[in-house]
Amino acid sequence: MPSMPSPRSRLRALRRALPPAIQRRHARDLTRHLGRRPRLRRATRVALYWPSDGELDPRPLLRLGPRKRWYLPVLRRFPRRTLMFVRWRPGERLRPNRFGIPEPTRRGRRIHPAGALDLVLVPLVGFDADGHRLGMGGGYYDRTLAGLRQRRHWRRPRLIGLAHDCQRLARIEPRPWDVRLDAVATESGLVGKL
Repeated sequence: MPSMPSPRSRLRALRRALPPAIQRRHARDLTRHLGRRPRLRRATRVALYWPSDGELDPRPLLRLGPRKRWYLPVLRRFPRRTLMFVRWRPGERLRPNRFGIPEPTRRGRRIHPAGALDLVLVPLVGFDADGHRLGMGGGYYDRTLAGLRQRRHWRRPRLIGLAHDCQRLARIEPRPWDVRLDAVATESGLVGKL
């Protein structure tokens, strides 16, 4: 008897199966919904990601205005399996990392820790209404954002997952190391509070 695919592989297959025209429409709809939010409009330091594997594309958000400073995640060698965020401007050179995902080539003084950002737009494989996220399985975002969980009374970036509606699950049982999102934005709107 064949084994059932895991929820992660099933959801990845669903988002990859979305035709390119639907993918583009979802990205436009996401930009329309998220671009209206005052918190995003006021934010100046925003981390986004370069989409791969059918992830909802956040790049149309780059048109929101010249006063925004955009950051892309870059894999760190130490501590292992974490991310740093590097300021990036559209048009600047990128190079693929070991997973084939483009990263900024210029770094130096452009590196910022997650805690110094206003918003972090997080890719995901699955999500639920409580802000729990199922990632790709590598733990990069959870390890990188783990220190932010303790920040309750002082400033911390808002964590917003981005996903297609088809990636929503009824419930995700969180693990102790999982970092809960403040909200999830999809092509049809926002789940949670921003």
